[in-house]
Amino acid sequence: MKLVLSPKFKDFLTTRTRRDYLEGTTAAGKTTVGIFKFMMMVADSDLKFHVIAGADLGTVEKNVINSELGLIAQMEGLADYYPKGQGKISLPHIKYRTRKGMKIIYVCGFDNKARWKKVLGSQSGCVYIDEVNTADMEFLREITHRCKYMMTTSNPDAPDKPVYKEFINHSRPLKRYAADYPVELLAELKEESVKGYVHWYFTFYDNASMTKEDIQEKIDAVPRGTKMYKNKIQGLRGKATGLVFCNFSKKHHVITKEQAKKYIRSTGQQTEWFEYFTSGLDTAYSTTSKDTIAMSFVGITNKGRCIVLDERVYNNASQTVPIAPSDTVVNYVAFLERNRKEWGGLARNVFVDSADQATLTECAKYKRAHPECLYIFNNAYKKVTIIDRIMLQLGWMAYNEERQACYQVVDTCVNYIRELDNYSWKEDKDEEPEDANDHMVNSTQYAWIPYKHKIGYQ
Repeated sequence: MKLVLSPKFKDFLTTRTRRDYLEGTTAAGKTTVGIFKFMMMVADSDLKFHVIAGADLGTVEKNVINSELGLIAQMEGLADYYPKGQGKISLPHIKYRTRKGMKIIYVCGFDNKARWKKVLGSQSGCVYIDEVNTADMEFLREITHRCKYMMTTSNPDAPDKPVYKEFINHSRPLKRYAADYPVELLAELKEESVKGYVHWYFTFYDNASMTKEDIQEKIDAVPRGTKMYKNKIQGLRGKATGLVFCNFSKKHHVITKEQAKKYIRSTGQQTEWFEYFTSGLDTAYSTTSKDTIAMSFVGITNKGRCIVLDERVYNNASQTVPIAPSDTVVNYVAFLERNRKEWGGLARNVFVDSADQATLTECAKYKRAHPECLYIFNNAYKKVTIIDRIMLQLGWMAYNEERQACYQVVDTCVNYIRELDNYSWKEDKDEEPEDANDHMVNSTQYAWIPYKHKIGYQ
């Protein structure tokens, strides 16, 4: 069988690394070209035993071993697959005849812990992991230090998955291909880089076997504006289904602090400037969960543009000494003062989670003890229901080529951006979001609800 290879694929095959992380759009040919390089690496290895793993044995057989351009087709006459084992080897495996002798490639699924525990009983030469974004993290942590070379494939997934932070985000693209990356994906590769860990971003445009008609058919098959379109067609990370803010895009909704500061009123020549500043505080004091104390600072322009300018987030589970409501008030005032000085505007009225009367009581005590305090601590207005808040925000996020979205976020608000990428609907209930990834979401909503009629284009 003859593979059709683009220049980038040829470069991929000839670049020697310690880890190859393949990520990108649907129909990019990642698996096809990945298998070929993996088998080259196995053939060159001095070790006898290697591993191919995936979600389960059936999925590995379908995606990697028996597909039309899979391992058996590419290595015809050189490789044989024994799904029930053979002879002294009782585990599913592939026998691969190479110039360095017979190689054994074990095949396993993440779903069968007892089986992959047996596979990981000794050092492996090369490891291939299909759809690593779905992998069992215990398996990954075990196998990564038991092999000389590893290759993984994945379609973009929810960016908060631990597989990214612990493994994939430590890799970097080759400099000559960095320009091929979407800015959003390149920004995700932010963990400390490891020498020899290379990230490869492939799209259907890198797949020489795809015609223009084939590519257009793939694009037309997925509705624009959905998270599936973002994952499969644009090759960007983000949870694929059930997202609340399904139209959120870092390209259209995230701006730099410098871009936001052009709306600070300074001269009579400006046509748009910050007219209102506001702030919200959502609280959660648990020492055992990921729930956070979340502060937001928001600016609204005279043209109806709402920009989340700053955030401050605390998690009691990560604190040596847990934060109490009295501490939160002091921290919140410091946060408000810092932003007043930076943005040149006072958020006199601020809005605190009305369900947390303990913190509101501390706010009142602080005001009595500090009469010079500029801020009025109000109960957050919750008569605007959660679903109505979401509908308002989705409308403000609407974007087309004629105008920008009128709801934006400064790129330093990393916790809020993460929540916008992950805040999801409950699977078993209509019109009710999950109680997770929502503390900055709630904080910003508390801030803008009293000013909702000032937001949005005419």
